[in-house]
Amino acid sequence: MKSHSVRWLIGVGAAIVAAAILYSYFTTGEGTNSVGGPAALAGKTAPSFTVAGIDGKPNSLKMYRGNVIVLNLWATWCPPCRAEMPDLERLYTTYRSRGVVVLGADQGESAATAASFARSLGITYPLLIDRDQQYGRVYAALGLPTSIIIGRDGAIVHGYDGVLTYSQMQTAVAPLLDNTTTQ
Repeated sequence: MKSHSVRWLIGVGAAIVAAAILYSYFTTGEGTNSVGGPAALAGKTAPSFTVAGIDGKPNSLKMYRGNVIVLNLWATWCPPCRAEMPDLERLYTTYRSRGVVVLGADQGESAATAASFARSLGITYPLLIDRDQQYGRVYAALGLPTSIIIGRDGAIVHGYDGVLTYSQMQTAVAPLLDNTTTQ
């Protein structure tokens, strides 16, 4: 009976240690660019689909090629998306003169819902309405928000699951910019 209790305690202890390691991995940001999910697509040409823009006109990722693109997959029901969007707007307004485009792809909602939400946050970067969530599937989004950094040549440079800070966004796009000063 005594050895059974010891084995049980060792098993519970090992499970607690494993859970702590996984928790630390995913909450410190180290897991945001792991081997799976969108990070696994680095180096591949970024797929593009024609969907409606927030204005109802056809739009696609391909229309922005030649720019550094931060493709952000989001939805209005996602609190982390709401938290991240002001920093995406700041990145867009700060770097758009240097060829950076932030492109938001709402996943599965109507244009009216996305437009109202974006207006409430003062979002001015282009928004796509991906009702069928094509972008989410092809970019292996494990959740929302998901951000994909795409170089001027159309190749995926980085993929991130989860919220990025403004500093992380700057760090991701900086190597893709010309060697001029930034704000």
